[in-house]
Amino acid sequence: MKEYGFGADVGGTTIKMGLFRTDGTLLDKWEIPTDTSNCGEGILQDIADSVHDKMVGKDLTKDMVEGIGIGIPGAVDHNGVVNKAVNLGWDVVPVKEELENLSGMRVRVGNDANVAALGENWMGSGKGYKSIVMVTLGTGIGGGIIIDGKILIGANGAAGEIGHIVVDDQEQESCNCGHHGCIEQYASATGIARMARRTMASTDAESSMRAFGEEISAKNVFDCAKAGDELACQVVTKVCDMLGATMASIGCVVNPDAFVIGGGVSKAGEILLDYLKKPFQKNIFHASKDTRIVLATLGNDAGIYGAMRMLLD
Repeated sequence: MKEYGFGADVGGTTIKMGLFRTDGTLLDKWEIPTDTSNCGEGILQDIADSVHDKMVGKDLTKDMVEGIGIGIPGAVDHNGVVNKAVNLGWDVVPVKEELENLSGMRVRVGNDANVAALGENWMGSGKGYKSIVMVTLGTGIGGGIIIDGKILIGANGAAGEIGHIVVDDQEQESCNCGHHGCIEQYASATGIARMARRTMASTDAESSMRAFGEEISAKNVFDCAKAGDELACQVVTKVCDMLGATMASIGCVVNPDAFVIGGGVSKAGEILLDYLKKPFQKNIFHASKDTRIVLATLGNDAGIYGAMRMLLD
């Protein structure tokens, strides 16, 4: 095995890059802007150029490097072909083939949420578990499923789309995906804020949440709940009841060792886990009662760790 490798996590604004030893040691990390002009046609060239520049700066040669792992915000099939990445302006792009041609090195490609899950499984809070499900609570809800240390990709690269499990078929507002009542509409950062506004509009009860008005955030809701605000606690309870039950349904199918909770909402900390565990235990199949729920620890670096990990298979 070669001693080094590169991980890249492509976002709509920036591309996070990392140089690793193959034992998982992160030696250097940096960012480059994501150039989405001309339908993102220059993104892969920018990555190849950045890797080349780093290799020159670190006096590395290609025979010392395993290759480049890359996480993409879109569905990725088994051949490393991306089938639409809206944030990048991409339609169908054979990322593996193109980046290998540009860099002259081996390339592995995965969906960004799946790759982040692999990173947490390798060097984060999922370390030591054979199988995990990662739930990323951000602007939306992402997910990644790792079974026996391998990413579950699915037939079309769409496995782990946890955010679009429908939990309320009476919902009138549509989700970004076009359906109604997806868990993302309730338990994402934007969903929690939306639930808070709905709750405040439905009652005249006093609440410290009202000070934030329409600009209330998920952080505000959890901060108010931590301070004992009754209405905020009601919002957190409802949101976590829905998410905990959804996780229990996933657990009945996947039976992971642990759920790893990441994304901006996870910064709420232990209060989030406390509210999730009760509905999860209420709904999970009895044989899976010991499934753990833990907070992610790698933060924004999970993607580059997972991208590097893909190179080692």
